Amino acid sequence: MSVSPTYRPDPRFAQLGTEFGETVAAAEFPKTELRLRHNRAASEVGLDTLTDEEWISHFGRFAPLPGQPEPIAMAYHGHQFRVYNPQIGDGRGFLAAQMRDTDGRLMDLGTKGSGITPFSRHADGRLTLKGGMREALAAAMLESLGVPTCRILSLVETGEELERGDEPSPTRSAVMVRLSHSHIRFGTFQRAAYYSRRDELTELVEHARANYYPHLIEGDAAGFLHEVVQAQAKLCARWVAAGFVHGVLNTDNLNVTGESFDYGPWRFLPHYEPGFTAAYFDHDGLYAFARQPEAVFWNLTQLAGCLKLIADSEGLVASLNGFGPAYIRELRAAFVMRLGVKSVGEAADQRLMDCTLALLREKGEELRWEPLFFDWFGGFSSSARALGGPRGKCYQGEAFDAFRYALMEHEPDNPERLEHPMFRKAEPEEMLIDEVEAIWDAIAERGDWQPLNDKLARLEAARQAWGF
Repeated sequence: MSVSPTYRPDPRFAQLGTEFGETVAAAEFPKTELRLRHNRAASEVGLDTLTDEEWISHFGRFAPLPGQPEPIAMAYHGHQFRVYNPQIGDGRGFLAAQMRDTDGRLMDLGTKGSGITPFSRHADGRLTLKGGMREALAAAMLESLGVPTCRILSLVETGEELERGDEPSPTRSAVMVRLSHSHIRFGTFQRAAYYSRRDELTELVEHARANYYPHLIEGDAAGFLHEVVQAQAKLCARWVAAGFVHGVLNTDNLNVTGESFDYGPWRFLPHYEPGFTAAYFDHDGLYAFARQPEAVFWNLTQLAGCLKLIADSEGLVASLNGFGPAYIRELRAAFVMRLGVKSVGEAADQRLMDCTLALLREKGEELRWEPLFFDWFGGFSSSARALGGPRGKCYQGEAFDAFRYALMEHEPDNPERLEHPMFRKAEPEEMLIDEVEAIWDAIAERGDWQPLNDKLARLEAARQAWGF
């Protein structure tokens, strides 16, 4: 076995016992053809030295990695579009392994499309190849923009024909593995609370505290909620600054470490549009772009409601009340970060954020979302590049004047980043739906994976250019 000496298995979740998940076996697939392996992410957990054959063995056929127990389908409930559902859980995935990364953090390998589990109900436990490709693109784009996110470690095509109601069928199948800091969801706590299992809630909080927030004292449920609230505020602010719409912000799609994951009907904004939705079935716009902070806070209140079984309400309410101030603080910081300038204090940073949003709102489709941050990255020092670029005509008028004056208050942050070749291009890397569909069409119609590989390579270059 050619795992790296830096590989450190540490299967902590299995210590919680059968109340929190059931051991399962992966499906046997007709074929296992490697389509994507994320070597940089793999190197962080000592798996980059696996040969392709070993990789497929572990992430296509799911032979256990050294020191790992049997896969565990995790048990959880959740609110789906605010309707409580006690019959979910890992229906087409499992926790395959846990290990430490190079920073000492506990990391999970979680699967999607790995077969039927006790939580599958009547579903087939499979993932479409297109769905796996879309997840890889979403995660790569978000990582490039500094959003806390899982990484798609592996995508293996599995040779089955799947029937789906929301895309042309039959369609090709795949199994995906994501690398994430945690797969413990808000819904994991909801399941314990649903059955009034104070003992399970206490055990779960202690597990999460010890492994993700060890600076807290044992039994500090309110302190644990505070940390989750702060992490979710940061995540939501980074989504908004990236122009990202998750699409399905159910309680089973948020985890305790504040990393984004489980990308189904996601979208990036083509231009400023507060009511933009990602899911065709989100008829009321519950999870629209501008309503994401509301959705995250609502989900946090559900988590707090679970913790009331084991903690005083006063401390939990205080932790929840921290979301609003934390979100605004993190949103200011995210806009300052995206523009590549230094913070100069709350008032000036707020002014810059407000003026940026006003300019995006006024110029709309003419400017789009991502190009503004690309044009003006590095602050006012990018004036010649922005004004001389393809959107130069957008940068005039009262809204632009206000933006320019607000930007002039801020010095560039690490201006050497502008020397990266990406900033000599006319256009930024965007991730709009037409490009995503074109990448899939190349795969589906011609078996051409080069557009996907090229896009992922450009996103990696963008990540380096932005400095993440």
